[in-house]
Amino acid sequence: MPKRIAARRSPIHGNGVFALTDIPAGIELIEYRGKRLTHAQADRLYANTSDSGHTFLFTLNDKYVIDATSEGNIARWINHSCTPNCRALLEENEGGNSRKDRVLIETLRPLREGEELTYDYGIVLEERLTPRLKAIWACRCGAKNCTGTLLKPKRKPKAATAPTARRGKKKA
Repeated sequence: MPKRIAARRSPIHGNGVFALTDIPAGIELIEYRGKRLTHAQADRLYANTSDSGHTFLFTLNDKYVIDATSEGNIARWINHSCTPNCRALLEENEGGNSRKDRVLIETLRPLREGEELTYDYGIVLEERLTPRLKAIWACRCGAKNCTGTLLKPKRKPKAATAPTARRGKKKA
Protein backbone atom coordinates (compact mmCIF):
# COMPACT_ATOMS: atom_id res chain seq x y z
CA MET A 1 0.00 0.00 0.00
CA PRO A 2 1.44 3.41 -0.93
CA LYS A 3 2.16 5.90 1.84
CA ARG A 4 -0.84 8.11 2.59
CA ILE A 5 0.81 10.57 5.02
CA ALA A 6 4.19 12.20 5.59
CA ALA A 7 5.76 14.65 8.04
CA ARG A 8 7.09 18.03 6.93
CA ARG A 9 7.24 21.66 8.14
CA SER A 10 3.85 23.04 9.13
CA PRO A 11 2.35 26.51 8.78
CA ILE A 12 0.51 25.82 12.07
CA HIS A 13 3.54 24.99 14.22
CA GLY A 14 6.92 23.30 13.72
CA ASN A 15 6.45 19.94 12.05
CA GLY A 16 3.13 18.57 10.87
CA VAL A 17 1.70 15.54 9.11
CA PHE A 18 0.15 15.90 5.65
CA ALA A 19 -2.01 13.80 3.33
CA LEU A 20 -0.05 12.56 0.30
CA THR A 21 -3.28 11.63 -1.47
CA ASP A 22 -6.99 12.22 -1.05
CA ILE A 23 -8.20 10.21 1.98
CA PRO A 24 -11.86 9.41 2.73
CA ALA A 25 -13.59 10.03 6.07
CA GLY A 26 -13.51 7.27 8.68
CA ILE A 27 -10.08 5.93 7.74
CA GLU A 28 -7.68 4.79 10.47
CA LEU A 29 -4.44 6.48 9.45
CA ILE A 30 -1.87 5.74 12.10
CA GLU A 31 -1.34 4.59 15.66
CA TYR A 32 0.13 7.12 18.09
CA ARG A 33 3.19 5.19 19.26
CA GLY A 34 5.73 5.62 21.99
CA LYS A 35 7.08 4.21 25.19
CA ARG A 36 4.48 3.32 27.84
CA LEU A 37 4.99 5.14 31.14
CA THR A 38 2.90 5.09 34.26
CA HIS A 39 1.43 8.45 35.20
CA ALA A 40 3.85 8.57 38.15
CA GLN A 41 6.84 7.94 35.85
CA ALA A 42 5.66 10.66 33.45
CA ASP A 43 5.16 13.06 36.36
CA ARG A 44 8.73 12.42 37.55
CA LEU A 45 10.27 12.69 34.08
CA TYR A 46 8.34 15.78 33.00
CA ALA A 47 7.77 17.61 36.29
CA ASN A 48 7.43 21.35 35.82
CA THR A 49 7.51 21.21 32.01
CA SER A 50 4.10 22.78 31.36
CA ASP A 51 5.99 26.04 30.81
CA SER A 52 7.45 24.73 27.55
CA GLY A 53 4.18 24.56 25.61
CA HIS A 54 5.39 21.34 24.02
CA THR A 55 4.64 17.72 24.80
CA PHE A 56 4.60 14.31 23.16
CA LEU A 57 2.68 12.72 26.05
CA PHE A 58 -0.71 11.19 25.30
CA THR A 59 -2.89 9.89 28.14
CA LEU A 60 -3.71 6.29 27.28
CA ASN A 61 -5.84 5.32 30.27
CA ASP A 62 -5.94 5.59 34.07
CA LYS A 63 -2.62 3.75 34.42
CA TYR A 64 -0.49 4.65 31.39
CA VAL A 65 0.73 7.50 29.22
CA ILE A 66 2.32 7.17 25.78
CA ASP A 67 5.62 9.06 25.56
CA ALA A 68 6.34 9.62 21.87
CA THR A 69 9.69 11.29 22.61
CA SER A 70 10.90 7.72 23.04
CA GLU A 71 9.94 5.08 20.44
CA GLY A 72 7.47 7.50 18.82
CA ASN A 73 6.42 7.69 15.18
CA ILE A 74 5.26 10.54 12.91
CA ALA A 75 1.87 10.68 14.67
CA ARG A 76 3.61 12.82 17.30
CA TRP A 77 3.88 15.60 14.70
CA ILE A 78 0.12 15.88 14.12
CA ASN A 79 -0.83 19.39 15.20
CA HIS A 80 -3.83 20.63 17.17
CA SER A 81 -6.78 22.44 15.63
CA CYS A 82 -9.99 23.86 17.06
CA THR A 83 -11.64 22.55 13.86
CA PRO A 84 -9.90 19.18 13.51
CA ASN A 85 -10.11 16.87 10.50
CA CYS A 86 -9.06 13.81 12.53
CA ARG A 87 -9.71 12.38 15.96
CA ALA A 88 -7.86 10.19 18.41
CA LEU A 89 -9.64 6.96 19.34
CA LEU A 90 -8.78 4.68 22.22
CA GLU A 91 -8.70 0.98 21.38
CA GLU A 92 -8.81 -1.04 24.58
CA ASN A 93 -6.91 -4.32 24.62
CA GLU A 94 -9.31 -7.25 24.25
CA GLY A 95 -7.46 -9.18 26.96
CA GLY A 96 -7.89 -6.34 29.45
CA ASN A 97 -4.17 -5.48 29.53
CA SER A 98 -4.31 -1.67 29.80
CA ARG A 99 -0.60 -1.42 28.93
CA LYS A 100 -1.52 -2.73 25.46
CA ASP A 101 -4.34 -0.22 24.84
CA ARG A 102 -3.70 1.86 21.72
CA VAL A 103 -4.49 5.33 20.40
CA LEU A 104 -5.47 5.43 16.74
CA ILE A 105 -5.80 8.53 14.58
CA GLU A 106 -8.84 8.45 12.27
CA THR A 107 -10.12 10.93 9.70
CA LEU A 108 -13.33 12.77 10.61
CA ARG A 109 -13.98 13.98 7.09
CA PRO A 110 -12.41 13.51 3.66
CA LEU A 111 -8.90 14.97 3.40
CA ARG A 112 -7.48 16.51 0.24
CA GLU A 113 -3.99 15.76 -0.99
CA GLY A 114 -1.59 18.21 0.72
CA GLU A 115 -3.95 18.95 3.63
CA GLU A 116 -2.46 18.95 7.12
CA LEU A 117 -3.85 16.41 9.60
CA THR A 118 -5.08 17.88 12.88
CA TYR A 119 -6.98 16.80 15.97
CA ASP A 120 -8.10 18.50 19.18
CA TYR A 121 -5.45 17.83 21.84
CA GLY A 122 -7.84 18.46 24.72
CA ILE A 123 -5.01 19.32 27.12
CA VAL A 124 -6.06 19.71 30.76
CA LEU A 125 -3.40 21.02 33.14
CA GLU A 126 -3.61 20.49 36.88
CA GLU A 127 -2.43 23.99 37.74
CA ARG A 128 -4.45 27.19 37.50
CA LEU A 129 -4.84 28.40 33.90
CA THR A 130 -3.15 31.77 34.08
CA PRO A 131 -2.88 34.18 31.13
CA ARG A 132 0.84 33.27 31.04
CA LEU A 133 0.08 29.53 30.64
CA LYS A 134 -2.59 30.24 28.04
CA ALA A 135 -0.01 32.25 26.09
CA ILE A 136 2.55 29.44 26.36
CA TRP A 137 -0.08 26.94 25.13
CA ALA A 138 -1.41 29.32 22.44
CA CYS A 139 -3.30 27.79 19.54
CA ARG A 140 -2.10 28.71 16.06
CA CYS A 141 -4.65 26.74 14.04
CA GLY A 142 -6.23 29.82 12.43
CA ALA A 143 -9.76 28.34 12.52
CA LYS A 144 -12.73 30.75 12.63
CA ASN A 145 -13.76 29.23 15.98
CA CYS A 146 -10.21 29.15 17.40
CA THR A 147 -10.22 29.35 21.20
CA GLY A 148 -6.71 30.82 21.23
CA THR A 149 -5.35 28.04 23.46
CA LEU A 150 -4.75 24.29 23.37
CA LEU A 151 -5.88 24.10 26.98
CA LYS A 152 -9.32 22.93 28.02
CA PRO A 153 -11.07 24.24 31.11
CA LYS A 154 -10.86 21.97 34.13
CA ARG A 155 -13.92 19.85 34.64
CA LYS A 156 -15.95 21.12 37.56
CA PRO A 157 -16.86 18.51 40.13
CA LYS A 158 -20.44 17.36 39.77
CA ALA A 159 -22.89 17.69 42.63
CA ALA A 160 -23.46 14.50 44.58
CA THR A 161 -26.34 12.44 43.26
CA ALA A 162 -27.84 9.08 44.04
CA PRO A 163 -25.47 6.19 43.36
CA THR A 164 -25.49 4.90 39.80
CA ALA A 165 -23.87 2.01 38.01
CA ARG A 166 -20.23 2.68 37.20
CA ARG A 167 -19.85 3.79 33.61
CA GLY A 168 -17.23 2.55 31.17
CA LYS A 169 -14.06 4.49 30.48
CA LYS A 170 -14.37 7.48 28.23
CA LYS A 171 -12.85 6.95 24.81
CA ALA A 172 -10.07 9.26 23.62
